[in-house]
Amino acid sequence: MAEQTSLDPHALESARTAIADGRVSLGIEFGSTNIKACLIDEECRPLATGSHAWENQLVDGYWTYALEDAVSGMQAAFADLRVAVTSTYGVSLSGLASLGVSAMMHGYLPFADGELLANFRTWRNTNTGAAAAALTESFGVNIPLRWSIAHLHQAILDGEEHVRQVDFLTTLAGYIHWRLTGRQVLGVGDASGMFPVTGGTAYDAGMVTTFDQLTRAAREAGQPAPAASVVDLLPEILTAGADAGRLSAEGAALLDPTGELQAGALACPPEGDAGTGMVATNAVAPRTGNVSAGTSIFAMVVLEQALGGVHHEIDLVTTPAGDPVAMVHCNNGASELGAWAGIFGEFADALGAGSGTDEVFSALFAAALDAESDAGGLLAYNFLSGEPIAGLEAGRPLFARTPDSSFTLGNFMRAQVYGVFGTLSLGLRVLEAEGVTIETMLAHGGLFKTAGAAQRFLSAAVDAPVAVAATAATGGSWGMAVLAAYRLHAADAAEAGRAVSRLGDYLSNTVFADVELSVATATEAEREGYLAYLQRYEAALPVDAAAAAHLT
Repeated sequence: MAEQTSLDPHALESARTAIADGRVSLGIEFGSTNIKACLIDEECRPLATGSHAWENQLVDGYWTYALEDAVSGMQAAFADLRVAVTSTYGVSLSGLASLGVSAMMHGYLPFADGELLANFRTWRNTNTGAAAAALTESFGVNIPLRWSIAHLHQAILDGEEHVRQVDFLTTLAGYIHWRLTGRQVLGVGDASGMFPVTGGTAYDAGMVTTFDQLTRAAREAGQPAPAASVVDLLPEILTAGADAGRLSAEGAALLDPTGELQAGALACPPEGDAGTGMVATNAVAPRTGNVSAGTSIFAMVVLEQALGGVHHEIDLVTTPAGDPVAMVHCNNGASELGAWAGIFGEFADALGAGSGTDEVFSALFAAALDAESDAGGLLAYNFLSGEPIAGLEAGRPLFARTPDSSFTLGNFMRAQVYGVFGTLSLGLRVLEAEGVTIETMLAHGGLFKTAGAAQRFLSAAVDAPVAVAATAATGGSWGMAVLAAYRLHAADAAEAGRAVSRLGDYLSNTVFADVELSVATATEAEREGYLAYLQRYEAALPVDAAAAAHLT
């Protein structure tokens, strides 16, 4: 459903003129459950949003989305956005100054001659354990299960015939950008999760050689393997602000089948949702970090120096500008929490006291804030799928308590929210041991739309203040629109012969200069309570492993 932004009469007229003149930027993000579009003005203020719900499917043993659904969903989100623009501003959206696309990170999209060779395999698949382990050993850096190179190598190990034909690999963001512009490029943040990068600008040459040796050995043994070097299969790497092409006539018709949208908008490099999360929270400088909470949950911490060891809990990626980042990615986020909220909503309906989703979450979070700091001895796991950091190949949502635990609504809900952050804490503990310091953690995603509880509890989990901006719920689509606006800034600076502001400076001085942040810091008692919960959580992980083994 489209959302509208409340503006005073002067701002409303200014926005109307900007839209009519095509001086606006569009960000589109393909999330796990929603495709969102966000339109912003030259000051990066949100003007309107649109969305379309979609869900992954388990097909032939792989979690996937049909690319046809990606395209139709993008069209629906854009159409929803146009409805909001027309109803709010009384003008039609026909021109854009710039646009950008982001999506769920990594995964596997292999092509030959423009045709998809295998169903899109998303980040959620955990079948790549053997390949990830072998590449981690060969490369000397952690290669997570969901990275594109792990999917490709696993397909080789499994003898999948299609790998002989592969001539191009990309991510979902890269694919949509290709359809809109004709350019096979990728932002460095997303690219760094396809294959390790070096210097923030190129795929690591030594690791390219190592992988090519592995594929050559496979071919010599008669196994299916790509004929080309892996570097020739991957998209060109671009950093934020770089020229990533323009919206083509075909792309404009694809995005807006009505034919009203004009071609020619500048396109910024497509990015993953981790990169847009960093932008949406202004967390691109060293000693800053952000947490994005949705179907999955992950933390990004910008590094001052390289880590001392290889850790399976930590992915080494980059910001959209190419600076090194330690990422803690958990497959399971707030979905189980949302399911429980849905149950309580149904109960309210059954009592004749039906409430909207926001009201249900508000009531449940209020109860959680009044609960015991350790959730009264209760325990909740949010594992809808496997969770590598927790050592689980498969998971089951699970709630447990002892006979003497305090079973109240508040404690139950606090346990559920703590459960969202549990695995994240296990990963962040590794960074703490490495001496990585986080001064402030910035958060975004729908979980933080309801003020208070989630923010406070996250502060207890990360042992740092947690800041949330007014744009937190809009999240990645707004962050992508900001990157599109930054591309426009870079083009204008180049045309005028001026230096291009660094991405961090642009965000601080232009985008976030007047943005108010809500900052929450957990009390010492809340921190101690969370640590007690986490100790219980970690000790009982074998219970969830047993549930996964026996509940089929």
